[in-house]
Amino acid sequence: MSVATTTALRFEKIKDKIGARVLNTKAELLSGDLAQGLRDLIEQVGVLVFPQIGFTDDEQIAFTRTLGTYTTENADGSVSKITLDARENPASAEYLKGSLYWHIDGTMNGVPIFASMLSCKVPSPKGTGNTGFCNTYAAWDDLPAERKAELKDLRVVHGVWPTVFYYEPEPSLAKLKGMMRVGENELPLVWTHKSGRQSLVLGCTAQRVLGVDAMASAEIIHGLREWATGEAFSYSHEWDVGDCVMWDNTGTMHRAEWYDPDCGRMMHRTKLEGEEPFA
Repeated sequence: MSVATTTALRFEKIKDKIGARVLNTKAELLSGDLAQGLRDLIEQVGVLVFPQIGFTDDEQIAFTRTLGTYTTENADGSVSKITLDARENPASAEYLKGSLYWHIDGTMNGVPIFASMLSCKVPSPKGTGNTGFCNTYAAWDDLPAERKAELKDLRVVHGVWPTVFYYEPEPSLAKLKGMMRVGENELPLVWTHKSGRQSLVLGCTAQRVLGVDAMASAEIIHGLREWATGEAFSYSHEWDVGDCVMWDNTGTMHRAEWYDPDCGRMMHRTKLEGEEPFA
């Protein structure tokens, strides 16, 4: 008589309000048996770290597929190379400078990606090139009730073009117009998810709050970013070769922390297709 066995999800919390290290083997992760547990866990903690798991590109894609619908911007379905080195990434290195500032991927879309995974192939020198994350579910949950009442119905205009000013205070008109061609998108400041939970929608694409003057708008956007990225809600991952980190793009912000573009830092990224619109 055969006996069914169940693979247990093994993890340890990194901080109370963000992050967990998953301790299962590569074989257990690739089996798909842990998929629902991992999805439940990432909604709660925002970020999952798989220390030195050492996925190949094919294994990373296969693991991503166990958790939802794999999506990629590459026509051949391959992983994306994430680096600021223009020699390795000539098409996107300039655009990726915006990734050095807190953001949510897909604020120009109606349905953002659900999650991303980065695998470290070449880390930057220690002390640089970490990736920071913050839990925007927890940041919203911990706001005082009276502040929530003030914010819950506000809407914010997002655009790619405002991100240019974070890293280039005096861009050329041609560059600005090129970024403006992407357009703008109006989103809720507070996203009510299909689960009933709520999270903040912030980041460097946030340009202005509708219905308030410019100074009040700036105070809201930058004040909430400061709150959400505070110590209680944030985690900075220092990379080792083989690390894989997955984050819930619908309930976190993230950023690459500064590193020398010529140092060789290289990450390989996979993504899970979005499952619910901003609402």
